[in-house]
Amino acid sequence: MAANYNNSAWFYDRLSRLVYGKALIKAQVYLLRYIPTDTNILIVGGGTGWILEEISVIHPAGLTITYVEVAPAMMALSKKRQTAKNQVSFINQAVEEVLLEPVYDVIITPFLFDNFQEQTLEKVFEHLHQSLKLGGMWLNTDFQLTGKWWQRVLLRSMFLFFKILCNIEASSLPDIDSQYKKHHYQSVSKNTFYGDFIVAEVYKKELALTKI
Repeated sequence: MAANYNNSAWFYDRLSRLVYGKALIKAQVYLLRYIPTDTNILIVGGGTGWILEEISVIHPAGLTITYVEVAPAMMALSKKRQTAKNQVSFINQAVEEVLLEPVYDVIITPFLFDNFQEQTLEKVFEHLHQSLKLGGMWLNTDFQLTGKWWQRVLLRSMFLFFKILCNIEASSLPDIDSQYKKHHYQSVSKNTFYGDFIVAEVYKKELALTKI
């Protein structure tokens, strides 16, 4: 059975604020300024959907959003969000099972990849990569280890908690950076939060150089 945050939907946002304050929110909101007007956006793993309302504050119209979330309870909460005049399509399915066309100008992945082991990460990343237009922006937020002892302790606790409750497959952070390098993404902007434990980064999809 794949990871599913159904069991945590009713308390997920409150728990994140209890542990991290507003750091998770600030990290994701930091990225939203890089969304151009009148664009086609793919959001994967949006959780309770509060990010839809934050996007609508910046862009009250003109966006076409595909919102993919595997947990039915999370999706139910997301559908109640105010999205202004933006067009939102909700898909309650694991993203690797969704047929995605290469039409997106922006991909948003908030704390998605830390759920996966390396093999699954590569599969999901490749699937999303193919759906992003050349020159498109990928807005990613996740955890990182920078050598501080408490980061490792907190991360281990999180993995254990969500493995028991939500059946996540990961028990350590996968190498996310290597996937962006492998697929020729350029880092456009980066910021860290909560003692560098949370990283928000903007990537641009570049044309791969062909060796002669």
